[in-house]
Amino acid sequence: MPQCIDIVQSDIATLTIDAIVNAANESLLGGGGVDGAIHRAAGASLLDACRALPQVRPGVRCPTGEARITPGFALPARHVIHTVGPVWRGGAQGEPALLAACYRASLTLAASHGLGSVAFPAISCGVFGYPPDEAATVAVAMVRAWQEARPWRVVFCCHDDAMAARYRSALADAA
Repeated sequence: MPQCIDIVQSDIATLTIDAIVNAANESLLGGGGVDGAIHRAAGASLLDACRALPQVRPGVRCPTGEARITPGFALPARHVIHTVGPVWRGGAQGEPALLAACYRASLTLAASHGLGSVAFPAISCGVFGYPPDEAATVAVAMVRAWQEARPWRVVFCCHDDAMAARYRSALADAA
């Protein structure tokens, strides 16, 4: 488990940290919500770097549950780890396992690049419709289960008080 798990209410694109995680779509070419905010803040070079990533099938650079890494460009974060969370379809379509895979893949990339700190948004909780309480439980469980030395600090970056409260509750329940 990371030595430090923090919950902050902030704009993830403003964090000074080794890597921020982008809740992206499979194309990695920008979108709305967190994805659009990160792309706008990072500048056009982020889009260029994402376009340079190989497609695994037409229009897909990062399948659901996987992660890719790029530089942070104009962001205060040195890197962006892009992951694609599942679209909520009621919970019986493997959504919890896919969401857990997003966290595992992102932490694995951070560790393999020697990164000490990483910040996560509430993956899949926006337009992908994942229930926030359930998503927070999955996120906290995956981070607490992480056994590698890096990253040593994980931040759950929440866009409002209600989401931060969900993460605090999930962290308390997992203790």
